[in-house]
Amino acid sequence: MTADTQHFFLSLNIRLYSGYGLSETSGPHFMSSPRNYRLYSSGKVVPGCRAKLVNQDAEGTGEVCLWGRTVFMGYLNMEEKTREAIDADGWLHTGDVGRLDADGFLYITGRLKELIITAGGENVPPVPIEEAVKTELPIVSCAMLIGDQRKFLSMLLTLKCTVDPDTSDPTDNLTEQAVEFCQRVGSKASTVSDIVGKKDQAVYQAIEEGIQRVNRNAAARPYHIQKWAILQRDFSISGGELGPTMKLKRLTVLEKYKDIIDSFYQEQKM
Repeated sequence: MTADTQHFFLSLNIRLYSGYGLSETSGPHFMSSPRNYRLYSSGKVVPGCRAKLVNQDAEGTGEVCLWGRTVFMGYLNMEEKTREAIDADGWLHTGDVGRLDADGFLYITGRLKELIITAGGENVPPVPIEEAVKTELPIVSCAMLIGDQRKFLSMLLTLKCTVDPDTSDPTDNLTEQAVEFCQRVGSKASTVSDIVGKKDQAVYQAIEEGIQRVNRNAAARPYHIQKWAILQRDFSISGGELGPTMKLKRLTVLEKYKDIIDSFYQEQKM
């Protein structure tokens, strides 16, 4: 569940209790409750079940592994896939990346397949950095971190815009929240084109300052965003960047905006 969703319901004085589990665990393996609740977490492990993190990085983030009577026996007639999922000790490797705090609350931060491995060998989970940018900059709709096998991290950004009620496609018009952001930083922009097409200095400067604030809170320099670009159009299902459940299709974005991404890493000619 996204931070925006939780904040929306909390603004209505409604607390949502998250859980975490898979079909392979017969349902929830972690659960929140009135007595076991922490914002953004998936709660604590269900009694009778066990969990651990493997291949943890310096921040304590690793792959979530689950064990218990609720864990399935394997995939029918798919022995190789079963061996990939369940190790010799019976632990299910979920492919999800997360961390456990000192009290045992689980925080899912991304998928193992989404993990960015830089040219320097740093393992960077993209979701926490992307969420930090969206929190710091309320004008940003989508943020996608880039850097797999690259020398540094970069990011593609889209701006919050209204949606066509007939097609559900993003329009060029900024949302009320985005317009308010522009006004606060001294811009009169009301459309994405006003900002991107005219390189609105006030907005670009405000975004750069927001990204620098995110960088200052990063664990280490390899986690810093060094270059970024604002796209002309927000991500959408029709555009191919989002799936039917609104999940970001990272490989599609990498291919669709390849020229912009490559320009981040072109060596400067002397």
